[in-house]
Amino acid sequence: MHEKSIELLNKAVADELSAVHQYMYFHFHCDDQGYDLLSNLFKRTAIAEMLHIERLADRILFLKGEIEMTASSSVQKKQNVEEMLTLAAKMEEESAKEYNLWANECSKNADSVSKQLFEGLVAEEEVHYNQYDTELDNLKKFGDRYLALQSIERSKVMNTAATPPAQN
Repeated sequence: MHEKSIELLNKAVADELSAVHQYMYFHFHCDDQGYDLLSNLFKRTAIAEMLHIERLADRILFLKGEIEMTASSSVQKKQNVEEMLTLAAKMEEESAKEYNLWANECSKNADSVSKQLFEGLVAEEEVHYNQYDTELDNLKKFGDRYLALQSIERSKVMNTAATPPAQN
């Protein structure tokens, strides 16, 4: 009865798995380059996407479907921050559009709970899109100085951690 919903929910699982892989790849490279704020943004988004997978999987199981744990695409190997942010924003925008369509499809098939799940995901993907779009704007506005500030911030944290406490 809910075959179409299960199919769409599994497509979403595949997209979310791809996003987790992509964002963790970006997290590792931003961390390696000393861009802690961006690194943490990618990591937090990957964790949020994992939570999306969990909600989708719970719904699939409730509908008596099988969860397909295969990513929809492979990781794009980008180390340039602007390219990372551009891809991330595009991925989030596309997810929001797809989930909106899939919510409508579930509604047509009398599955209001899956519809609501997709609608909630749309709102969350739009928040992620806005975060990446804001970072892209900052990068365009401030250029390399924006990235330099992130590296300096890491140096401050590392130097503070390495400084022994004052002796009385």
